[in-house]
Amino acid sequence: MKTDVTGSSMRTKRLRFAAILLLGAAIAGTASAATDPVAQVKSLGQASLLLKDGGRDRIAYQADTPRVPASTMKLLTAYAALETWGRDYRFHTDVYRDGSDWLWVKGYADPYLVSEELDRLVAGLQAKGIRSVAGIGLDDSFFSPDVEIAGRSTSDNPYDAPVTALAANFNTLNLVRKGDQIRSAEPQTPLTATARRFGLSGGQGKQRVNLREREIALRYFGELLGAKLKGAGVRVGESIRVGRVPSGAKRIYRHTNSRTLAEMIRPMLKYSSNFVANALFLRLADPQAKGQVSMAGAQRAMAQFAKHRFGWRDVRIDDGAGLSRANRISARQLVAVLDAFTPYRDLMPTQDGDPDVRAKTGTLRGVSCYAGYVRRHGAWEPFALLINQPVDYGLRRRVASSLAH
Repeated sequence: MKTDVTGSSMRTKRLRFAAILLLGAAIAGTASAATDPVAQVKSLGQASLLLKDGGRDRIAYQADTPRVPASTMKLLTAYAALETWGRDYRFHTDVYRDGSDWLWVKGYADPYLVSEELDRLVAGLQAKGIRSVAGIGLDDSFFSPDVEIAGRSTSDNPYDAPVTALAANFNTLNLVRKGDQIRSAEPQTPLTATARRFGLSGGQGKQRVNLREREIALRYFGELLGAKLKGAGVRVGESIRVGRVPSGAKRIYRHTNSRTLAEMIRPMLKYSSNFVANALFLRLADPQAKGQVSMAGAQRAMAQFAKHRFGWRDVRIDDGAGLSRANRISARQLVAVLDAFTPYRDLMPTQDGDPDVRAKTGTLRGVSCYAGYVRRHGAWEPFALLINQPVDYGLRRRVASSLAH
């Protein structure tokens, strides 16, 4: 019997050629995943991506899977605040005087009582004829005393500042230490006794730290306000008290912040201020500031807002800044927020080096998120990227830039 060597050889060559083609395709696919940011995302197990284009899904990868959103949660908080109060809303702080000539300040979660704003408050008091006060009383009872921000750690970093209903400079200190000499790093912020103690407990050079606890934060507010009053020529007693405004005290001044809500939210999104976001989150539990709010009440209020506006039943909202890893939201839900956020898109930060991307980052250990808008064919389209596993820090920006085409 004659063996068909030629036929066998041809089949072998075809098999080898097919194998080479498959290997080439695999190599090309690997190369594509390495160079194409979207392909990289689609190779990840714990990631979601949704891009809308003209109201339809353009790219959708695990878009309905709930994930930890990190600071992209601030988009929901910002939207709820803007829809509740409007862009031009201004927060207020009330000042009272009691029968013993004490000045009492009651806070309602104004997140932007910075040093310059306290100067305006002092000027307002002077215009009311205040020339001396026996002491300063501080009332932050608008927040329940057991308020604790979910996900907040005990670090000294500014992003871990305590959230109080009455707070100066986001409950942070900006100091410089040289040897045993401490000075304020801000010309508009006098050095107080509490600030000096913090400075001496820290290292040499510039320090940016938070005030750690409610009691310390309130004490510092009183010290700073006292220094501002003295600097304006008002005589101030040395005592500071924390408690409720006495029942017989008379309101002498209502300070309205010079910044609108929109002017607060723009930097909140750009610099990802946890303090501002969670102050808004808590205040939203009582928009008219008529009672007292708790963290549980704020969580319920935001869940109700989300259910009413978006019909959500499965979202998990633990805090308003995205600090908590218990937060859960899907890419599709974030895009729904962005669709609704369109009238406020001008408040979104622009990506460095790419004006065709306006988006908010979200970062925790092992979490890298990005959500906002990309400009495609002259139109702004919403996208959300949620990655819940370690990846290259710059991947999310590369993804967004690749979508803007």
